[in-house]
Amino acid sequence: MGIAERLHDIVAPICVDLDVELVDVDYGGGVVRVTVDRPDGVDMDTIARVTRAVSRALDEHDPISGRYTLEVSSPGLERPLRTPAHFRRAVGSTVRVKTRPGVEGDRRIDGVLTAADDDGVTVTLAAPASGERRVRYDEIERARTVFEWGPAPKPGSGKKAVNA
Repeated sequence: MGIAERLHDIVAPICVDLDVELVDVDYGGGVVRVTVDRPDGVDMDTIARVTRAVSRALDEHDPISGRYTLEVSSPGLERPLRTPAHFRRAVGSTVRVKTRPGVEGDRRIDGVLTAADDDGVTVTLAAPASGERRVRYDEIERARTVFEWGPAPKPGSGKKAVNA
């Protein structure tokens, strides 16, 4: 069992006890990253409670030799998508997918995630492209949701500077 799996096994029950969803546990470069969420979002008090509980558990179980930094956060607006569960949660969202080298078709796929199952995802392509693209999970190098800001203000509709 790798470090990430051991960390997940330690952190998952803590998240259940604190009534938060464990979105992801990642370890790399001396940093343990724990990402948590709730249907109504997480606030700083929740992040602090999770941080304290996870820190105590990591001190107790000592799954990592040497020094590391613990980071606990929410997934944010543009969330990385790594697991089938992440993709299923994002169905209906705008996504950006980059495929691995050698996968047929364009490597960059932008559009709306319309389906996610145990084998892969389907993205309805954004303009100027059209149609759908099916991609297996093993063909995906990285993916994330894309936050779409409202329309840009029209030129000249902002406040004008006043000369004194």
